[in-house]
Amino acid sequence: MSRLVLGRKASFLTANAVVAHTIWTSAAPVLTYPLYARQWQLTTFDTTAIFAVYPVFVVLVLVLFGNVSDYIGRRATMLMGLAASMIGVVIFAIAPNLSWIFIGRAFMGIGVGLSAGPSAAAVVEFSAPGKGETAGRATAASQAIGLTAAAIVGGAAIEYLPWPTRLNFVILAFVLVGLFAATWLLPNHTASRPKGRWSPKVPSIPNGVFATFVTATAAVTAAYSLGAMTLSLGAQVARDVVASSNALVNGGTIALFAIVSGVAAILARNHSPTRVMVVGAAAAIVSSALLSVASLFHSLALYTVAQAGSGAAYSPLLLSGLSLITTAAPVTHRGATLSALFLVAYLAQATVALSLGRIATVSGLPTTIDIGVALVSALAMIALLLDTVRRKAMKATGRAG
Repeated sequence: MSRLVLGRKASFLTANAVVAHTIWTSAAPVLTYPLYARQWQLTTFDTTAIFAVYPVFVVLVLVLFGNVSDYIGRRATMLMGLAASMIGVVIFAIAPNLSWIFIGRAFMGIGVGLSAGPSAAAVVEFSAPGKGETAGRATAASQAIGLTAAAIVGGAAIEYLPWPTRLNFVILAFVLVGLFAATWLLPNHTASRPKGRWSPKVPSIPNGVFATFVTATAAVTAAYSLGAMTLSLGAQVARDVVASSNALVNGGTIALFAIVSGVAAILARNHSPTRVMVVGAAAAIVSSALLSVASLFHSLALYTVAQAGSGAAYSPLLLSGLSLITTAAPVTHRGATLSALFLVAYLAQATVALSLGRIATVSGLPTTIDIGVALVSALAMIALLLDTVRRKAMKATGRAG
């Protein structure tokens, strides 16, 4: 007896939901960091370390299993990722001390590492015929939805429901159970499988796409570094620098980041990746500067505007990078290529989070914000420079950019 299999539209929505889970799972603990800090007397470095454990394990999984979905199928790989995410979320829900939190964060990283590349590839492959170019926008919008859910659900659960460090994760666990069931019904689909048997290997870059890969990775890395500032330090900044103690309000500013990010993804339609990248880079520089001013004057209003501006930067930077790479990568190596991109971006995210956490512990949050502003601005400018070099090289060889 054959199992029930979802159609293309339902499969497309399910793949996008798996993309959303990668961000929701990543961001779910963000608003609990100040609670852990008070409960267990943690430093800012300790709380950013909780965040950073996640991308470190994402990177380890991508190094070993970055290409596995090209061989065994997107569905099987996403199911493994969702199972690991569920384990991590359940551990957070019952964690009695910091050691359990680190273990739960590791499982979250494993889950996202297994899911990120395959879900992004599945969004492309389940897109409507002739509409594959919309996959980057769909992926960026799904990430925005995931972050919005993490911020609003987490903020409301922490502020107004019992067990503020636990119930948020119980809710997410039930969501993941439903998503696992939907993913189980996906066709075991991969657009075209490579020859031979799978073996662990570092994600590789196909011939002919190196310049595009470097440019795309720079743009996504800039976005993820901006995200690291928002997710690893956002709640701490809101509570300690801007002096907002309401978890739902603080979550609302992070949700605003995500909502604006989703709107920016929609507005980016029908524009070239280069134009979208320019908008994202400019927004990153301006919004980062606003964040520095907000911390200087302890202004929740300016902090809120800065978060909105960061959302307007994050999505275009992410979208431009994904659009470049999904168009250029051969279909037989799409999963591996996307995994290679995410490997670099998540490694940078972990490095940024840990570095900013150490600086915050030694020199304070205001100094950390200023350094983060400079870093994000520099990365955005590097992405633009690399795209200029890429387009000039492609023009010189007579290829479309």
